[in-house]
Amino acid sequence: MAATILVVEDDSAVALALEVALRGEGYLPVLAGSGDEGLKIGLAEAPDLLILDVRLPGIDGFELLRRLRAGGSKAPVIILTARDEEVDTILGLELGADDYMTKPFRVRELLTRVKSQLRRAYGELADAGGGRVIRADDLLIDLERRRVSRGGKRIALTPTEFEILRILAEKPGRVFARRDLLERVRDYDAALAGDEKTINVHVSHLRDKIEEDPSAPRFVLTVRGVGYSFADAAERGAAERGSNA
Repeated sequence: MAATILVVEDDSAVALALEVALRGEGYLPVLAGSGDEGLKIGLAEAPDLLILDVRLPGIDGFELLRRLRAGGSKAPVIILTARDEEVDTILGLELGADDYMTKPFRVRELLTRVKSQLRRAYGELADAGGGRVIRADDLLIDLERRRVSRGGKRIALTPTEFEILRILAEKPGRVFARRDLLERVRDYDAALAGDEKTINVHVSHLRDKIEEDPSAPRFVLTVRGVGYSFADAAERGAAERGSNA
């Protein structure tokens, strides 16, 4: 799976040049023309690396970087600053940027730094995966990059859906009461409603996305009267044999 790179740049010419160059190197570039758009994409899609211009319409690059880090993003960030703006560089690094380049810059040098940051963050398998992952048959949960795929196909989950899946999958076979799940997820999503039935709705949506047959789930199981669990290998094997019977 190629690395996804979010480019937040309001200069369309620069953004287009970066998109072409990144795509030519086999990456998947995503463009945002403002800080607000970049924040929305950055939190929802969890890109592998971000390239942020400091001067942006809406929230600037510094505030964007601060909010991304506060939101849990650990992806490498390269900031783009005006020539000789040393204050920008220092502030960006203090806020959590990993590298910087001053404009105008050579695209080839930027690509070299992108590759270096990806390798540093995810190892030699930067373009195919990395970090902590949970594998259950053909379901892969990348905990570092907050990505889920099944059979090699990317599955888009909401942050709350991913958090429920993570909690369950990290302890296969353990039963989590709905109240327990609700409290754990609310630590992550403060806007979540306090009704335990909310968890049922999110689990239903999660199953719609990761299960072949949501009415007969193989991964996220219901424990009647209690809550939910993530099937361990033996349970998944039994479910597979049952479906083939």
